[in-house]
Amino acid sequence: MRHVLTCTLGLFLCWADATSTLAWASSSESVDLEAVTVTALRRPQALLTQAGSIARIDAREIGELAATHHSELMNRMPGVLIQRGSGQESLTALRSPVLTGAGSCGAFLFLEDGLPMRPVGFCNVNELFEVNSEQAAAVEIIRGPGSALYGSNAVHGIVNVINPAPAELPPLALGLEVGSDDYFRARLAASAPVALGEVGLVMHGTHDGGWRNDSGFEEGKLAASWAFDTTGGSWLLRLNATRLDQETAGFIQGQDSYRDPAIARSNANPEAYRQASSLRATATYQRELRDGDQLDLRIALRSSRMDFLQHFLLGKPLEENGQDSLAVFASRSRELDRLRLVVGVDTELANGTLRQSQDGPTTGGPPAANAARPAGRHYDYVVDSRLLAAYAQAEWALSDAVNLTAGLRWEGLAYDYDNRMIDGNTDEFGTPCPGSGCLYSRPADRSDSFSNLGPRLGLSWQVSETTALWAGASRGYRPPEATELYRLQRGQQVADLNSEFIEGLEAGIRYRDERLRLELTAYQMRKDDIILRDAQGFNITGGRTSHEGIEYGLGWSPGERWSLAASGTLARHRYEFTGGIEQGEQVTRGDDVDTAPRQLHTLRLGYAGKTLRGELEWLVVGDYWTNAANTNRYPGHEVANLRLHWQQVGPFRLSFRVTNLFDRAYADRADFAFGNARYFPGRGRAAFLEIGWQAGESSP
Repeated sequence: MRHVLTCTLGLFLCWADATSTLAWASSSESVDLEAVTVTALRRPQALLTQAGSIARIDAREIGELAATHHSELMNRMPGVLIQRGSGQESLTALRSPVLTGAGSCGAFLFLEDGLPMRPVGFCNVNELFEVNSEQAAAVEIIRGPGSALYGSNAVHGIVNVINPAPAELPPLALGLEVGSDDYFRARLAASAPVALGEVGLVMHGTHDGGWRNDSGFEEGKLAASWAFDTTGGSWLLRLNATRLDQETAGFIQGQDSYRDPAIARSNANPEAYRQASSLRATATYQRELRDGDQLDLRIALRSSRMDFLQHFLLGKPLEENGQDSLAVFASRSRELDRLRLVVGVDTELANGTLRQSQDGPTTGGPPAANAARPAGRHYDYVVDSRLLAAYAQAEWALSDAVNLTAGLRWEGLAYDYDNRMIDGNTDEFGTPCPGSGCLYSRPADRSDSFSNLGPRLGLSWQVSETTALWAGASRGYRPPEATELYRLQRGQQVADLNSEFIEGLEAGIRYRDERLRLELTAYQMRKDDIILRDAQGFNITGGRTSHEGIEYGLGWSPGERWSLAASGTLARHRYEFTGGIEQGEQVTRGDDVDTAPRQLHTLRLGYAGKTLRGELEWLVVGDYWTNAANTNRYPGHEVANLRLHWQQVGPFRLSFRVTNLFDRAYADRADFAFGNARYFPGRGRAAFLEIGWQAGESSP
């Protein structure tokens, strides 16, 4: 599809947010006219009248999907493409190309219960495996730049994984699951009243033998909560922990090699691995004040560690990184007749470390490339960061049907970098590499600071009980990541980088009645000061891209048992500059950004009987260029999945799923680098069977 919407400053009509559970709802259950989301304004608000693109998957849909990877959840939403790597790895696109590189994760803000999962400047492209999306109460995604309530990294969008509160959990529920390729998962959910309030727990442990050679993993996730009230207000304490021990499979090589089953299952990097852990403790305090004011205080302690072998680099160095941080978010809201005002302050202190080392000399490349990658330590540094942000947002009811939202956020970030090695691009003992020096370059100790301003304006008009129009304009930003500033290459000694900025316009229409839900969105965005690596291997500021498209959603319950849901995206993501970038590729203004399908679609047919529920899902990923020069292309793919759930009267439930039902050969990710096509192949047909039990269940 080569036609996309060219948006102007005028209102565009927009479908959006094919969100949650119509594919499971029988026609006896009307479309939820009071669907509520919480992420956009940090409080419950009816979806129909929100001035923004937000999608939601609720607890029932999450439970019945029983995803083995977060891409299975999120790729059901318009504007979203999560490409699965090996094991639990992934790359993200939210109203964007699939982004890669050191700062690619900085384009997306990943939240857990409304709080950033990591400190600003220390993101990771695989960050989503550090949250328990498999047992969440909801997953909400905001597409496009975030509101004034959220700052850095809310460039292309926000993902918020919401854990269940104790009151949302059963007294006890268990699940045991087996699947293809030695897959096993055990799940538990429980809650109980205590002397002060109520406690809850969800957790699961997974063993996956891996469908590719030497590619299995062990994973565990836990989310515990304690809710209680005091005379001063209400508290919600949470503890979230994850652990991943993974054998990693790398790219397969060769044009269309994913079509060969033997090559698809192969693994040229059996030595590769990833070990990651995370721990987050949060406290949320809410108190009603006089005159209708409300105080909201959130405190987060976060820690994460990850070791992984960089099998994709010559020399295969080991990276060891970690982050520890304390964050405090305070806000106060006031209701004044037709006006609601929110003001707040966010603060954060963080410490991040990174060490990269290589056991032996580099082999496998040209002599000059081998010589530029010495054995020993390449990087060993510590970065301390400080963040302070202040914001204000007003929601003004201009009439009973029209609402205006306006917000502004200022944010300042400071880094203090301490190099624990010798400065420059020598080996760790100061010996120069032949030629132009060693590849890895270490700046001298330094400090850097960044200040950013982000406004947002939104307008919604509820035309009738079933129809609403909305429009919005916003500006998002992200400061450079620590790795972009201090993990340099070749002769670069200082990375003089600016913050990335994006400006977006969007508008839409939503319709909901008892049987039908329709949504349409159109958007246009322009991103400036993109941080990239140029042809010399230097980190610079200078890229520009444009992004425009249409997103749609449909939910229809035509009869007593059947339902139909569809969502999709028609989009164009283009370079707006001409120049050379890393690996000698030439970018030409007007060309598509690589790994940016112009079409994404999902179609779901649902059945809901008395004891049997089911869904047939069809996913379509359009073709896309696999390199920035637009000379190599992946043709796209279509994949079907089947899910069935059976429950008679009683506490037991049986679930059966088949992914890639027709055993299609496809690539989860296609790429072109170093003169060769390479792929993360998609998994062939796989089956999973789960038996679940819940205390107190007496009917389906």
